[in-house]
Amino acid sequence: MPVELIETKPKNALPVHLVAKDGLETADLAPSSIAWAKANGFSGEAGRTLVVPGENGALAGALFGIGDGALTVGALARALPEGDWHFASALAEPELAAIALVLGGYVFTRYGKKPGKTLRFALPRGADAARIHRIADGVFLTRDLVNTPTSDMGPDQLEAAVRTLAAAHKAEVSVTRGDDLLTQNFPMIHAVGRASADAPRLVDMIWGPKNAPKVTLVGKGVCFDTGGLDIKPSSGMLLMKKDMGGAANVLGLASMIMAAGLKIRLRVLIPAVENSIAGNAFRPGDVLTSRKGITVEIGNTDAEGRLVLADALALADDEEPQLLVDMATLTGAARVALGPDLPPFYTGDEALASELAAASVAAEDPLWRMPLWRPYDAKLSSKIADINNVTTDGFAGSITAALFLKRFVEKTVAWAHFDIFAWNPADRNYGPAGGDAQCIRALESVISKRYG
Repeated sequence: MPVELIETKPKNALPVHLVAKDGLETADLAPSSIAWAKANGFSGEAGRTLVVPGENGALAGALFGIGDGALTVGALARALPEGDWHFASALAEPELAAIALVLGGYVFTRYGKKPGKTLRFALPRGADAARIHRIADGVFLTRDLVNTPTSDMGPDQLEAAVRTLAAAHKAEVSVTRGDDLLTQNFPMIHAVGRASADAPRLVDMIWGPKNAPKVTLVGKGVCFDTGGLDIKPSSGMLLMKKDMGGAANVLGLASMIMAAGLKIRLRVLIPAVENSIAGNAFRPGDVLTSRKGITVEIGNTDAEGRLVLADALALADDEEPQLLVDMATLTGAARVALGPDLPPFYTGDEALASELAAASVAAEDPLWRMPLWRPYDAKLSSKIADINNVTTDGFAGSITAALFLKRFVEKTVAWAHFDIFAWNPADRNYGPAGGDAQCIRALESVISKRYG
């Protein structure tokens, strides 16, 4: 249910008491509440809510098992009855708890699902309401884009979403579309998307002062991935509407950055394509010449994301930005290695890696550094071209994909690649099953500290 934060505590707001596991006796609770909790088998289990009755059957408040981490608090958004609420005591991490509350109330309503009841919650003391709303708006934008099926989120609609965001923040947008991709030297973006009825394109959004530090975000915008001529099985296509999750996440991050008014020159590059099948689809065994001039043999048409990213990264690298980030739902190998909750990231910049690791812990936004292991570069060798887009042995798939992309970033020192899933397989405390933002809250923190 949606959560509205109120800066002044409503007069009749009911208290939520946070209880640690097996901490009933040490919590500041009335004896009647402790007795009620014991009668209902509540002992502070993480994420569990127990409503406490008062006189005449009215609500007197609620108990909540706080567990490890502030994001647990997001479960309250779905568990509490409608009404006005406040935390009964001070929070260790008030802002993160408030973010969790708002994120936990997200509902995707475009296709008829009802938003449910609304909670009003007093803003915890020490929390920045403006920042909370910036973060939540960015996450909700990402979730909405990923959750929308390709029938309503093809390259045309993804471009429209960029234009809508740009208009809200007075950013500039230019688009290279269709055969213009060939004349403007984006041949791999064109090759991947040319079989679709919806023309491939590179969407380029720029915001901020020209002389400010340059931060460039690149997001994989494959709006649907059939696998191309190396076609996926039907089960493998069920979630392919989310293959533009990288684009959705960089747009969510861009929303946070622009709403904060950071003093940077922000550029967002999104190669928006659909990897379809038709008589003009690119083929296994084809050799493509990239924007950078590197020739790429196609070992598998289902490894298309790295191709469109390569052309976009080559363009971004020409400017030598102070920070270059790309995000993509790139490999199943990343999920095998780390699962859906823990996205790997790759960078050769030790300072950036350290900042990201610290921000990940502070924001409870999981990520894990993986190595750009140079000996695996040889796995991408080709007998007829400079490089193949896949390996032949199937090992280290996420690492070799990152090494492929690294070849197209030669000038920029601070570059990081995020191999994300962009999806919750099951409900979590801070959001329902479905599309989700990954890493962008941590990235927002790093970028704000660097350039805020």
